[in-house]
Amino acid sequence: MQAFIQALGQEIDEKSILTDPAECLAYGYDNSRRQGYPDAVVFAESTEQVQAIIKVCNQYKIPLTARGRGTGTPGGAVPLSGGIVLSCERMKCITEVDSANRTMVVEPGVLNQTIQDIAAQHGFFWAPDPSSAAFCTVGGNLAYNAAGPRAIKYGATRENTLALTAVTGAGSIIHTGFATTKGAVGYDLTRLLIGSEGTLAIITQAILKLTPLPEAKQTIRAIYRNIAAATEAVTRIMAQPVMPCALEFMDAKAIELIRSQGIILPAAAGALLLIEIDGLAEELAMAAKKIEQAAAH
Repeated sequence: MQAFIQALGQEIDEKSILTDPAECLAYGYDNSRRQGYPDAVVFAESTEQVQAIIKVCNQYKIPLTARGRGTGTPGGAVPLSGGIVLSCERMKCITEVDSANRTMVVEPGVLNQTIQDIAAQHGFFWAPDPSSAAFCTVGGNLAYNAAGPRAIKYGATRENTLALTAVTGAGSIIHTGFATTKGAVGYDLTRLLIGSEGTLAIITQAILKLTPLPEAKQTIRAIYRNIAAATEAVTRIMAQPVMPCALEFMDAKAIELIRSQGIILPAAAGALLLIEIDGLAEELAMAAKKIEQAAAH
């Protein structure tokens, strides 16, 4: 390992390499609550550095685990085989916001919330909105194909990413996709890489597809006696023309937690739906009426 660290130090700044076990421990787990023990943590700051790190790992046969901010629950950022953790948290540049073409070019260390804030300044948003948006990175969103409740209308990360730059396990830099919505020719490697959790390549840049901010939003609460009734309501809601932009389900246990915070709900409530709709302000009242009718049928 010492020879590997020395070789790595020739490619990147030694200050970007952690080897103290106490410092590395914090990079050995994620929100899955699994724990691994990396031998070192390496912070990349460019595509070229990621490429160099991968090549040194190949030369010395050292396992590599890619990591964003560790907010994922499947455990993909946990170094179960030891080796090194490659953190992309320092790669946080937004290199372009193109309002005319509704795109944003970002590095993997940019926070989801930062993307939303900057996109909003231009009248747009990026559809993926996981509950950890304030802390998770776009690299993690891409690795896990993160979605959040808006996926019901706007799709998950795959549907909102146009192109990628990535480094393969062999150390080759590849470019996938197109900077336009329509790109019908060739293999769809962009969708293949998204959701692969770093097992096929490490994503170092992405062209995101932005969506115009809606004029208005409205939230509807629907309460049911049990899960079966709520499930039937979801089927009816999804079968009518007005598409919710978000739909969250809560079971009886979640409702009890809500009650414990002092919020009053009907005693017979066994399930609850929170339904959000968006669109043109003048059309929202009619859309809400249709959703309410489907939810209450």
